[in-house]
Amino acid sequence: MAEAKLYGTVLVRAKQIMDYIAQQETAPTLKEISDGIEMTRSTVLKILTTLDVLGLVTRTTDGKSYQLGMELFRYGQRVAENFDIRDITHTALEKLRDETSETINLGIIAHDEVTLVEKYESQRSVNLKSHIGGSMHLYSSSMGKAMLATFSAEELDQYLKTVSPLQHVAPNTITDPQALRDDLALIRQRGYSIDNEENEPDVYCIGFALIKSNHLYGAFSITTPKYRMSIDRQETFIKFANVAKDKILETL
Repeated sequence: MAEAKLYGTVLVRAKQIMDYIAQQETAPTLKEISDGIEMTRSTVLKILTTLDVLGLVTRTTDGKSYQLGMELFRYGQRVAENFDIRDITHTALEKLRDETSETINLGIIAHDEVTLVEKYESQRSVNLKSHIGGSMHLYSSSMGKAMLATFSAEELDQYLKTVSPLQHVAPNTITDPQALRDDLALIRQRGYSIDNEENEPDVYCIGFALIKSNHLYGAFSITTPKYRMSIDRQETFIKFANVAKDKILETL
């Protein structure tokens, strides 16, 4: 496919500037923006002035630095209203279901729990207590732990305060906060979570968080009866799941 011809170089430059501002922890100065994107200071200033008038960028109170404007918040709200993670993930997760011959679940965080928003049943699926629209604990499910592993230390502390004490819901549920922290550290290191009879007896799940540009969109999991899981099968599942995850993140 031929590469699309872009119209309006200034629009491309404006996006470069807004992208740079969005990536900084503190509001950058004109010089920092110019140096950061390797664009002349005069060009950056002209574009920033226009973006400021449009409400897409604003100056800080001291007038020396720039931050994203509230007009973007209005656009963001509209995008959020029309965004459906199920549409974005459908093709990749349906393929993952076919590749693994196991059930694939898709969930999001709502009220400190995982809400199941989509389920791709395999022909070999077993009866599970989870159902679309239902919820489960973050700390006991593979999707939940995958998402918890993306939390900052402060966010995790607040979550644990909210749900304490951790309830025992299945044979291997982690109910000790420090043990959960240790498990989350391991999940961050290897890139996926495991629920080994932590949420339901005889059920084994592998979970993957969907996070991009520090925004957590949700998570998906491969769910199988424990007796069907083996080391070789798990390694194959993880390879397939990582491909699916990369495909999804490309579209987000």
